[in-house]
Amino acid sequence: MHDDAKVLKQETAEILEKQLKAYEDSTSNQVAILIVQSLDGEVIEDYSIRVVEKWKLGTKKNDNGVLILVAIDDHKMRIEVGQGLEGVLTDALCNRIIRNEMAPEFRRNDYDAGMTAAVNAVISGIGGEYKAEDDGGSNDLDSMNTTTKIVIGSIVFIFLGIFATLGIFSKGGMTWVLYAFLIPFYAAFMGLLISWWFFFGYLIVYPLLRLWVVKSGKKLLEWQSSGGGGSGGGSSSGSSWSSSGSSWSSSNSGRSFSGGGGSFGGGGSSGSW
Repeated sequence: MHDDAKVLKQETAEILEKQLKAYEDSTSNQVAILIVQSLDGEVIEDYSIRVVEKWKLGTKKNDNGVLILVAIDDHKMRIEVGQGLEGVLTDALCNRIIRNEMAPEFRRNDYDAGMTAAVNAVISGIGGEYKAEDDGGSNDLDSMNTTTKIVIGSIVFIFLGIFATLGIFSKGGMTWVLYAFLIPFYAAFMGLLISWWFFFGYLIVYPLLRLWVVKSGKKLLEWQSSGGGGSGGGSSSGSSWSSSGSSWSSSNSGRSFSGGGGSFGGGGSSGSW
């Protein structure tokens, strides 16, 4: 139980900790909770995989770990399921737990009720006892396996990239016709399917690359008209990036997991409130 955002009451945190410990002792299934303030711009599916790998959640033999991850400022949540439990705690079931148990309580800022309901539902789901009705609002994209999203997204990204490249190097107004034409496709396939960073990246990078192509063409023409020749030197410096991790670690307050770490293949579901 790791409440880095400090949104749960101390009493609730202690009750959940005892419940999860007792459940692990009786079944060997390891269910962990991580509540962070923010994902700091990271995709929640990637974030959750980093956590389960660092914590070595689940046993190596049974792959029976589950992570319930909540990001308060981002209003996002995910249930990450180890491969050994994907047969009972399916993507669709995780999606229903998120929508029916967690999201309604979180919208009321009642995180205690939401997390309690989530834990009870996950445990019931693993035992085949969770019977919540589907409210008909399921989103196929939310329940889609992360690996499937990446495969589909990569294929679509290649095709969109080809058309974007043609647009960037087109002459006259055609470049902006293609730019506008591709916007809804990037929104639908890259934004909704993978990450909105791809969509906003397209909106910004395309005009910048087009400007670079135009300027480079003008410089080439000027160089050719002046006769060319000569040699010059230049230098370029690569950009650097850094990311700051959140405060979670296996040394934080709460249980530590020493089952050896099970395998996670992207099973589970993500949602928002």
